[in-house]
Amino acid sequence: MDTYGGVGSHGGGAFSGKDPTKVDRSASYMARHVAKNIVAAASPEKVELQVAYAIGVADPVSIMADTMGTSKVAEADLVKAVRRSSPSPRRGSSTT
Repeated sequence: MDTYGGVGSHGGGAFSGKDPTKVDRSASYMARHVAKNIVAAASPEKVELQVAYAIGVADPVSIMADTMGTSKVAEADLVKAVRRSSPSPRRGSSTT
């Protein structure tokens, strides 16, 4: 997750290291990628994504988008698009 100068809330998970089994890191990379694409393709000037995972479940159990009032597209529609088009960062990774 790019937290050097950017704005991004996180739940305190470990972002250091390169271990692909650490789901906090892989999920944050995926959320950043998705957020950048939402801003590039849709109308918001900025967006914060909240993605929640459960151990042993490949897909997110919750996705929330907050455009801070800068979008012409409903946030619920953005969340639906994210669910339809985003691969899970946890598919194929270990859930240890």
